[in-house]
Amino acid sequence: MNRLYGSLINNHFYTENKMVFLAGPRQVGKTTTSRSIFPDALYLNWDNTDHRSIILKGPAAVATAAGTRRLAQEKPVVIFDELHKFRRWKIFLKGFNDTYGPSVRICVTGSARLNVYKQGGDSLMGRYFLLHMHPLSIRECAEPSRHPAEINAPVPLADADFNVLMRFGGYPEPFLRREQLFYNRWRRQRMELLFKEDVRDLSHINDIARLTTLARYLAAQAGGTITYSSLANNLQVSVDTIRRWIEMLESVFYCFRLYPYSRNVARSLLKEPKIYMCDWSLCTGDGARHENFVACHLFKAVQYYSDVGLGDFGLWYLRDKDGREVDFLITRDNEPWFICEVKTADTVPAPSLFHFRRMLDVPHAFQAVINEPFVNADCFSRREPTAVPARSLLSQLV
Repeated sequence: MNRLYGSLINNHFYTENKMVFLAGPRQVGKTTTSRSIFPDALYLNWDNTDHRSIILKGPAAVATAAGTRRLAQEKPVVIFDELHKFRRWKIFLKGFNDTYGPSVRICVTGSARLNVYKQGGDSLMGRYFLLHMHPLSIRECAEPSRHPAEINAPVPLADADFNVLMRFGGYPEPFLRREQLFYNRWRRQRMELLFKEDVRDLSHINDIARLTTLARYLAAQAGGTITYSSLANNLQVSVDTIRRWIEMLESVFYCFRLYPYSRNVARSLLKEPKIYMCDWSLCTGDGARHENFVACHLFKAVQYYSDVGLGDFGLWYLRDKDGREVDFLITRDNEPWFICEVKTADTVPAPSLFHFRRMLDVPHAFQAVINEPFVNADCFSRREPTAVPARSLLSQLV
């Protein structure tokens, strides 16, 4: 299926002279998308021994295989897949780009965050732009080929597609197959590969059994705050180990943390974060799944907006000393942009929306209601706290 990232990458190479790094979860569609828009590209997968041998011969061998010395109407494209598993990948890419960059377009994809590696040599800063590829969202399902702006006109998504998206998650294969048995097998295999390959390749963690147990704990607590000391006691490891393991799970796009908003960002990072899954279908219970569903949409939006240069966007949650809380706050260039509370069916705006709307002077305050049918109206035309269909609000984002 078409993904919005295809045309985004294609346009990148016509406007920028930098490499593009495409990072995202395993099986989210990075390889399929990049190869579909560049069918004649030289594709080199580090996990393929034949491809690996070409890479290990050095930049000149890759350039020859790509055809940089042949006359062509357009510069050839080289797609490096899972190259970050190569210990010296940064040194290799720097040398290849500095030598052959003017005559080749370079796309690097990986199922771990390509900017988390500290080993590997000289910095690549200034030589690439990083794009984060996320699972399917309401907007992308409805209009996959159109570049979303910061705010878009709402678009409807068929009830059947919305229900499948909520039930099976936003990964292309289970979304397209729409079969419970396939989804069960797909999820089990994906989790096995995630922990037995991705985590193994990225870290020196030997206690995979307890790391897997931690992952199950986090999925069960999705949408709630996490207490590192409690998790450490349950798993009989240190707090530092729990922090390191969660960072590892984030690096392979299993989960992500949100911190309470404070104008003093350093102070907010010391408070308890909330945890969300990158695949909302892992959540048990409608309430947790609905909140995680919205969280993933907002997380995708803020990363997309930041990646394409629309500004510096952030995603937080709100909580004060009196226990008032709002699920999400989106900031734009460090200023509150809109707040959002998620409800399954309640259409009466929560009092906390009014409180934080006044306190932060935030332009928009929404109560996103999952069970409300789509309404073809601009949610962002409202200034006062308003209950809106989640389908309408999320369709205006990415």
